[in-house]
Amino acid sequence: MTLRPQRDLRRSWQPGHAPALMVIPLGLIVAVCVVDVLAPPHIHLGPLLVAAPAITVAFAGARVTALMGMLAVAAQVLIGVLRESLSSANIQAQIAALVVVSAVCVGICVLRDQREQQLHRVRSVAEAAQSVLLQPLPGRAGPLRIAGLYIPAEEEAHLGGDLYAAARTDHHSTRLLIGDVRGNGLASINNTALLLGAFRAAAHRQATLPRLAIHLDAAFRWDSSQWRPGTEQDTDEDFATAILLDIPDHEPVVHLINCGHPPPLLLRGTHVTALTPEKSHLPIGLGGAFGMPAYEVQTFPFEVGDLLLLYTDGVIEARDAGHLFYQLTDRAPSWTNDDPAEFLRALHDDLLTHVHGHLDDDAAAVAIRRLAL
Repeated sequence: MTLRPQRDLRRSWQPGHAPALMVIPLGLIVAVCVVDVLAPPHIHLGPLLVAAPAITVAFAGARVTALMGMLAVAAQVLIGVLRESLSSANIQAQIAALVVVSAVCVGICVLRDQREQQLHRVRSVAEAAQSVLLQPLPGRAGPLRIAGLYIPAEEEAHLGGDLYAAARTDHHSTRLLIGDVRGNGLASINNTALLLGAFRAAAHRQATLPRLAIHLDAAFRWDSSQWRPGTEQDTDEDFATAILLDIPDHEPVVHLINCGHPPPLLLRGTHVTALTPEKSHLPIGLGGAFGMPAYEVQTFPFEVGDLLLLYTDGVIEARDAGHLFYQLTDRAPSWTNDDPAEFLRALHDDLLTHVHGHLDDDAAAVAIRRLAL
């Protein structure tokens, strides 16, 4: 579910693009012509015409800027003809200056548009990479309705350390993963891709959640131990907090293993319960530091009509201008009547309102509602 519209970075002029703004340079040209012609002979406003192409650069492309420059030059010529001073050195110098300024403005537009098109291509590649890495969750899996939300801290960023994934198993259950990889940058993206790939490869075939957790921990530690040329990050400290869940189709329960991650919230009507396990395990990647980890599965009720909310610490650690944390457990009950997608849309809007539109950390959430079979 994409809640932020993707902006087109290209500014090249298209019909209907900011037509109201065209009134400004056109009105300036007309006003200068009228005032200059009607003013006394010793008053010359023609030099102000250079503002027309300069203003146009701010909102239009090279073609429209060139057109506005030509109109400004034509206006200067018209002023010279009407004032019978076209042959004067002053008017000719003003015309030459207009041509030069217009050419410079057009050149700036061309360079800017080239850079923006390059950035647009890079962003398109990032969006394609994100669609492969962080694949959309299935809207329906057995008796479950599922929706996912990802909000990057940086507006132009598409990849980060927060992740989620889902998979159906052969024994009629749905398995889910939500996690948060330590750090940021390329190393974080590499570890995110590793964890998601390991989950997707094994979630449907590992017989139990503990075996799946052991597989993810071993794969993460093995990759972190490999030598990577050019990296300066201490890979011995690579890890990811995560929660693994298994939700059977025919039992009103949810099985989970918590590896140092914030506990899920179970919403039943307006009542909220944090599914805090009796034992929380070390994050993925640190489990083998003290020998083979022994993961314990915790089981909680998850009945028809209940909504299960998974989230990363970017949600609950978001602060407002007064440095107050976002109170998810207090706000979530007001949205429980909505389906998962609408629930996350309300969470998205409320969270961004709380932080005044800027998050300091990536945030991700998954909402799951159990329906009757």
